[in-house]
Parts: sequence; C-alpha cells; structure tokens
Amino acid sequence: MPILEHSTYQPPSWWLSGGHLQTIIPALFRKVMSVAYQRERIATPDGDFLDLDWLYATTNTPSRKLAIISHGLESNSHRPNVVGMARAFSLCGYDALAWNFRGCSGEPNRLPRAYHSGATEDLHTVLEHAATNERYDEIYLIGFSLGANLTLKYLGEQAQAISPKVKKAVVLSVPCDLDASSRQISRFSNRLYEQRFLKSLREKIEQKAKLFPNEISLEPYLKKQIKTLRDFDNCYTAPLHGFESAEEYYAKCSSKQFIPLITIPTLILNAKNDVFLAPSCYPFDEAKASDTVFLETPESGGHLGFITEAQAHGFYWSEMRALGFVESRNNIFNE
Repeated sequence: MPILEHSTYQPPSWWLSGGHLQTIIPALFRKVMSVAYQRERIATPDGDFLDLDWLYATTNTPSRKLAIISHGLESNSHRPNVVGMARAFSLCGYDALAWNFRGCSGEPNRLPRAYHSGATEDLHTVLEHAATNERYDEIYLIGFSLGANLTLKYLGEQAQAISPKVKKAVVLSVPCDLDASSRQISRFSNRLYEQRFLKSLREKIEQKAKLFPNEISLEPYLKKQIKTLRDFDNCYTAPLHGFESAEEYYAKCSSKQFIPLITIPTLILNAKNDVFLAPSCYPFDEAKASDTVFLETPESGGHLGFITEAQAHGFYWSEMRALGFVESRNNIFNE
C-alpha cells in the first residue's frame, strides 16, 4: 500500500514542536472527562484472570460495533490516552473494551508470569470473549505502544484464522523493532522515561517475589544489575515467559516481521519525532509491499502524543484519525 506521507497532524503551537514535550504533556496533564467503565473479570486458559473495562456507546440502541483497546508498557485502562480513545469511539456509536494486561488492573495476577510485548494469547482470549457475543457484527483493534506491537504481532500470527468480525486495526507509536527500541529508550536523553518504567516494574517484581519466592528472586537488584529496561527484560521478562534472553525475546516478539502476514486493513501511526522509536521502527518497506497495511508518519506527535487545540468533544487528533480510518470505505481517510 502507498505510504501516507502527507499527514494532517500539526502541533498546536510552535513551542510544542519537540518530541519530548509532545510526549510528556499529554501523558501528565491531559484531563479526560470521566467515563463510566463497567468492569468484567474473565478467566484465562492457564488459570489466571484479565480485567476488562467496558464503555458502552451513547446511543439509544445497543451498538453492533466494538473497539478493543490495548494499552502500553506499565499503563492501564485508565490512562488518558486509553480513556480518550474509548470515549471518542463511545461518543461515535461504538462500544469500547479497554482491557488491562496481567498485573495492570490494580491487583496482582495469580501466576509468576505477567505480560510482555508478544503475549498475544491474552489478546486472543479477550477477542474471543468479545467475538462470541452475538451483539457485535464488527470489531476493531486499537493498540498503543507495547499494545500496538502486540496487536500487529497478533494480526500477523492469526492471518487467515482471525475472527471474521475483526474488520480493521489502528496502532499508534509502535516499537515494532523491540531490540532497537530498547536501545533507543536507554539513550541519555530518554533516561527519565526509562527510570520511571523501571521504578514501576521494580515495585511489581518486589510484590511478586513475596508471592512466589521460589520462582522470582530479587538478587539482580541486590547486585545492582538492573540499570536499563534491557537488563530487566534479560533478568525477568525473558525467563518468566520462556525466553532464554532479552535478545531472544526481542527477536521473537518484534511485530515488524509479522506485518507482511496481516490480512485486514491496518493503519500504523508513528510520528517521526517519537522519542522511543529507532529508525528501524518505521516499516516503510513492509508497508509498501503490503496490500493491507498503511503507514503514516507525521513529522510531529511524539510518543502517544498528538496533542491538539481544543476540538469538538475534546478529541485528540489521533482519536479522530483512528475513527476516520475505521469508518472510511477506501481505508485512506486522511482528512
């Protein structure tokens, strides 16, 4: 498919032109009107649980359309970008399902394992749960950052086997080359973000170590071996999820290799000034060779930013763009 080179996104002010500001301000200061989620807990095949937060459409009749939203690293269904997207779809006649990865809903999950960038089995559980509901004729997948990588990987893995109810997907700020992205986030200019992630991850690991002392050791922290996200992935993410090392985890779970297999219309939205993405996270060659995948790379936007001036209903540009792609007949909606 042609690369969508002429994006309509423009930052609202000249002083918001930098990738760092466009990343930080929406994450820390965006206020989204409260939404009335309804929580549901479902079981996973391995004896764990997932917490799903539902937001139903503001329509007089039940919606036949559903948007399933996957959040990012150490995020959850209540983060502003997730709530904003769920609210936008709800106001436009869709039900929204914002699911929480294992351990991200406010309660530790039951097993030593947690979530990771390639844990598509959990997305599959959520999707199958929703697809069996006869209420929905159309399902759309939305993914942010880690959840975007997860979504692309799932679409490629499933290929012809995906539920026919799944019509399109939109993914934002995708670290589709996990190895390169891990190096990017460890750059000096990004250390503030990395340290925030590491702090949150350490708190969860310490909690898990108390619950599973035979499976999880805090020795890497005692020996001061955890200085980067790659270190954390090497010591915890990889061994807890069946990988020999962080390198093997990155190699097997990077979604870039799955893009050629995707069979439904999919929009990848990666800003060129995204502070978390390395050059290899912009899959131009894969998109050009695909019949179904569209790549849009605005000059600005930061990582999950796309901040805008006040819009109708308080939508951000990324939310309007996602809705536009989902509702367009030719899939190249770019208004």
